[in-house]
Amino acid sequence: MNFNIMAKPIGPICNLNCDYCYYKGKIELFNSSNKYDYLMSDDLLEEYIKQYIEAHPGPIISFGWQGGEPTLLGVGFFQKVIELQKKYLPKGIHCENLLQTNGTLLNSKWCHFLRENEFLVGISIDGPSEYHDKYRKNKEGKASFNKTLKGLKLLQENEVNFNVLCVLSDANIHYPLEVYNFFKSVGAKHIQFIPLVNSLRDVKRTAKSIDAKDYGNFLISIFNEWVIKDVGETFIQIFEEALFAWFGLEVSLCMFKKICGNSLVIEHNGDIYSCDHFVTKENKIGNIKKNHLKEIINSPKQKIFGQKKLETLPKMCMSCPVRFVCNGGCLKNRIVPTNEDGHYLNYLCSGYKQFFLYIDPFMKKMVELMKQKKSLNIIKDGMKLLMN
Repeated sequence: MNFNIMAKPIGPICNLNCDYCYYKGKIELFNSSNKYDYLMSDDLLEEYIKQYIEAHPGPIISFGWQGGEPTLLGVGFFQKVIELQKKYLPKGIHCENLLQTNGTLLNSKWCHFLRENEFLVGISIDGPSEYHDKYRKNKEGKASFNKTLKGLKLLQENEVNFNVLCVLSDANIHYPLEVYNFFKSVGAKHIQFIPLVNSLRDVKRTAKSIDAKDYGNFLISIFNEWVIKDVGETFIQIFEEALFAWFGLEVSLCMFKKICGNSLVIEHNGDIYSCDHFVTKENKIGNIKKNHLKEIINSPKQKIFGQKKLETLPKMCMSCPVRFVCNGGCLKNRIVPTNEDGHYLNYLCSGYKQFFLYIDPFMKKMVELMKQKKSLNIIKDGMKLLMN
């Protein structure tokens, strides 16, 4: 079974206090406000790395490190990670590490370590300061943009591979080109846009959440710029996933798969949860101190969780022309009642449909040209002709 685990070795502890963060509330789940209670022990870290390698089929094993803010653990913690990976990796198996950070604590020492050990760094930044700072503040309520941008530039200067993760909220959703051009101006080549949606099962949305139509418009505006200027040079996750789907290949992003359950979470204490967005008592499926990871990820409870995505797909999705690419989207965003089968529609459905139908002719032409092994310039010219 192919799977990946998002490790949270410092739990929900963070040096920022972002207004929209869905994970900071997990402190209530673990019933402690003492940050030292959330530090993954050396023994548990070793057991996790050992079991993860044993459970993973390879040949490439990806370790993902998040939080909270994982850089609060210091470089020394991740030096242990590298040592333990080398200790347990079988011959012929390659290991890679991905670190998600807000970037505010990065310095030359961090960057040297990340470059030397070939980490891929995801840095959270929501566009220019006027958009980023609306919700991404520190514990004192002060803006974080300058420190985040400084961290991003340090990654560039030290030649650390990085991508950008941008949360789309009411702060930036109406400024697609300003956001996109800003990312290009700071040298970001890989971009993920993460739509903010109220997770409650009703049609009301918080002021921070985005509207589905606005999401579709945002993606289309950037796509129109990207498809004639930046194909093959700037990589936007949802565009890349769409191209996979139009090629007839399986998408890699869990929210677009027919079934889910292959992207789990390990918390600082060894608890395993079904998904990053379902870290709840109901979705705890084990602890590596009691059961081997291989047993936990193949448990009946986790398989039921994964199948739920397909089994609760609304009837109206079955005949949808873009189902082949979105498959109903992420379970966490299925909050709109359909009044036909007791199942819930994805809150972003209309935005997805708007976007995927719009890009259909472009994707079909791009696939055709790529199958013919045409050059990047010819592909761009083909996209310009379609645009006109």
